Amino acid sequence: MSNKRICLITGASAGIGAAIAREYASRGWDLALTARREEPMVKLAKELKADYGATSHIFALDLSEPDATKDLMARLKKKGLHIDGLVNNAGYGHPGYYLDSEWEDHAYFLQLMLRAPCELARALAPAMAKNGFGRIINVASLAGHVPGSRGHTLYAAVKSFLIKFSQSLNLELESDGVHVTALCPGFTYSEFHDVNGTRNSVSRLPDYMWMSAEDCAEQGVEACERNRVVFIPGRVNKSIALLARLLPEPMALKLMAKNSERVRKGR
Repeated sequence: MSNKRICLITGASAGIGAAIAREYASRGWDLALTARREEPMVKLAKELKADYGATSHIFALDLSEPDATKDLMARLKKKGLHIDGLVNNAGYGHPGYYLDSEWEDHAYFLQLMLRAPCELARALAPAMAKNGFGRIINVASLAGHVPGSRGHTLYAAVKSFLIKFSQSLNLELESDGVHVTALCPGFTYSEFHDVNGTRNSVSRLPDYMWMSAEDCAEQGVEACERNRVVFIPGRVNKSIALLARLLPEPMALKLMAKNSERVRKGR
């Protein structure tokens, strides 16, 4: 058994999750990778071993299932893995108006995006605090800093929750050596928009709006090391968040309504 620290990363099969895995591996950590698709994680594990000598433990499961977190914790315990870092990254966007989907669809979304991160933090943070070291990154979003838009109704709400959750958890755990960071990326090159069917519309956005998953991961992990409680990568994203705070709420909502429709229509 390796003496390296181990970081558990959810949604590790691609995008920001895979990039964060590479970043932690480059810093000398081993990984526990979980996602629904096993094959991409196996490929990533081979890459991390070849490039950084990192050992990756792979757990293929769907965190939108109610008992998935309990199953994951049992499998970690069976392998005797002590988790020093947690990256709650698994997620997706559920497009369309709130009433256009059945409640079961929203329930799956909330299980994966809200309940699972809270459950995993509650399960793993006590040991981190006891050992005087821990790192928790909750991948939130720039969407959590701006007014809600039409469609994707739960997405910004959940991301806003993760920001507040991270702030409170950081205050509770920082004296025990546990850093908690809400990482809030904007538009990032990944499979995210392919999965939720918005690739054609968002691809019309200008290049300066986008960031690579690798840059996001490097900045996010470093922010957690520095105990930055809420971190927005990229100057453009920081500017958007600042503007949203400064504008009067009615004006901000009107602006969001106008621009969310433009993105939806691909203009």
